[in-house]
Amino acid sequence: MKIMITGNKGQLGSDSEIVLGSDHEILGIDLDELDITDLSDVQRVVQKFSPHVILNCAAYTLVDNCETEKELAWNVNVIGPKNLALSVAKYGGRLIHISTDYVFDGRKRIPLPYVEEDEPNPINYYGVTKNEGEKAIRRTIDGHIIVRTSWLYGITGNNFLKTMLKLALKNPDKEIKVVDDQYGSPTWSYRLAQQIERLVDMNGQGAFHATSEGHCTWYELAGCFLEKMGVPHTLVPCSSEEFPTPAARPKNSILENRHLKDKKMNIMRHWQDDLDRFVSKFREHLIDEVLSGV
Repeated sequence: MKIMITGNKGQLGSDSEIVLGSDHEILGIDLDELDITDLSDVQRVVQKFSPHVILNCAAYTLVDNCETEKELAWNVNVIGPKNLALSVAKYGGRLIHISTDYVFDGRKRIPLPYVEEDEPNPINYYGVTKNEGEKAIRRTIDGHIIVRTSWLYGITGNNFLKTMLKLALKNPDKEIKVVDDQYGSPTWSYRLAQQIERLVDMNGQGAFHATSEGHCTWYELAGCFLEKMGVPHTLVPCSSEEFPTPAARPKNSILENRHLKDKKMNIMRHWQDDLDRFVSKFREHLIDEVLSGV
């Protein structure tokens, strides 16, 4: 099968290229090679490669910046997916699009999770654009999969875990404030790539939540990660109000993989199990990356 992966240099895109590349012909492509906001550019690449599946990992994910860079966020997160869907409609194939827990408002009582049928109601502009991107795909084609995930981390690029590690290593005696009233399910990008492979192989269609099992707060995640890394640290829990950001964050980002479980396709593991595997595999690499200033 021929699979085109947009955003292949990011966390999920790079891991998806590794996982899917073992059994499929992959065209990994990023912003320097394809502008998904340009329909003619998208159709040129799709026509030439003729993919059976397009996996869209490209997105503008700087949540706070989305509040001011609204045109850029809209173009990448709404127009881009629509252009990919239009290309699938014209040339055939299927589109797998990665979305987010931020399409929900987070007001559901913790620890009740959001399921695929819950009505989106984003509270920041990033969430607005991701929700509109989903709707644009649904309006354009039937042959699609929308995968909502949350709190993604991986070995490529920047993420919350790397930020915490950098703060702890660079300032070993300094207290680090971490929000302790936002809940979600930390999800390893490599595991999510394996879940996407299962969706491809079993010809899934529609909306799927795909996050690790279990949930925690950012404070709990940071403490667990740094403990597993064996890095001295002093974390101080704080509220969202004590750590204000330009974009509001949902208090409840817990997603339930209901559709995956209903279809017996769920391979996601508990977040602590995957964090163990991640640290075991990449501990030295992560530390070297921070100390070398990469």
